[in-house]
Amino acid sequence: MYALYSDHYVIDLPPHHTFPIQKYRLIREQLVAEGTLSPEELLEPTLVAPQDVRLVHTADYWERLISGTLNPSAVRRMGLPWSEALVRRTRASVQGTLTAARIAIRERIAVNLAGGTHHAFPDRGEGYCVLNDVAIAIRCLQRDAWMQRMAILDCDVHQGNGSAAIFAAEPDVFTFSIHGANNYPLNKVPGSLDIPLPDGTGDDAYLAALEQAVPKILTEFRPGLVFYIAGADPHEGDRLGRLRLTHQGLRRRDEFVLRACRDAGIPVAVTLGGGYGQDIRDTVEAHCGTIRAARAVFDSSPSSHP
Repeated sequence: MYALYSDHYVIDLPPHHTFPIQKYRLIREQLVAEGTLSPEELLEPTLVAPQDVRLVHTADYWERLISGTLNPSAVRRMGLPWSEALVRRTRASVQGTLTAARIAIRERIAVNLAGGTHHAFPDRGEGYCVLNDVAIAIRCLQRDAWMQRMAILDCDVHQGNGSAAIFAAEPDVFTFSIHGANNYPLNKVPGSLDIPLPDGTGDDAYLAALEQAVPKILTEFRPGLVFYIAGADPHEGDRLGRLRLTHQGLRRRDEFVLRACRDAGIPVAVTLGGGYGQDIRDTVEAHCGTIRAARAVFDSSPSSHP
C-alpha cells in the first residue's frame, strides 16, 4: 500500500499555534517504525501544477496566494500565516491527494499522509485549509478521463462546507459529511447528505448513524472512486471536536467505511483531515489507526510499483 509524504508537509508556525503541524512528521515516523509502512512505500509528491489548481480555485485567489498579497482578513480567515513555505506545503499536499487517487484507481487503496482540506472555497481559504485538495483531485481526474463519478465520505468532525459548495451543482460528485452539529463552520453549506450530530456523541451512536448512510451511498450512487477524509478530531480528547469517540470507536469507523468500499469494489483514496488533540499523541495515534485499518482491510501484501 502506497502513502504520499513530503517533508514540505511540516513548516514553522508561531509558538502555541492551534494547528499541530508536527503531527505529519510524527505519523510518518510511527508508521515506518512499527512496520505498517515500509520506506519503499512512501512516495514523495511534487508540487501541484497551477493549471490543476485553477480547475477549482479562481485565478485571482491563486495569484494572491502565491505572491503573498492576500489581504489581512483573508489570511485571518485561512487561519495560517502566509509564507512561501506554506504555499509549498499546500501544493505538495494537494499533489499528494491527486497522486494517491491515481494510485488507488490502479491498486484499490492509497493514502496521503495529509490532505482533507475541505473548508477551502474557490476564492478563499478557511479553517486551516488553503486549497481544496480533494476537489482539485476530482476535477483533474474528470478532465483527464481517469474517473467521472466520485464520492467524498467526510468523517472529519467539521462539516466540509467548501467541498459542498464546489460540487453543489455537479451530479457526478456526491458529498457526504458526518459532523458536529454545533461545531465549525457556523454557516454550513448543505452537501448531498449531511448527518449533524449533537455534542457528546459517542461510539455507538456515531457508528449507528454511519452504518445507515454509507452502504446506501455506495449502492445507490455507485461512485467509481471514494475520497475518505478520515479525521482524528471526533476523538474524545480533541480540543475542537466536541464529540466523544474513543480510539476503538475511530478504529471501528475506519474499518467500517473501508470494508464497505472494498466489498463494493470501489477504490479509496484516504486523506487524514483534522485532529487537534489536547495531547498530540492522541491525534497521531488516531491518524495512524486509519492507516493501519486501510492496510488491514485492503491487503497486507506488498504493493506492486505504480
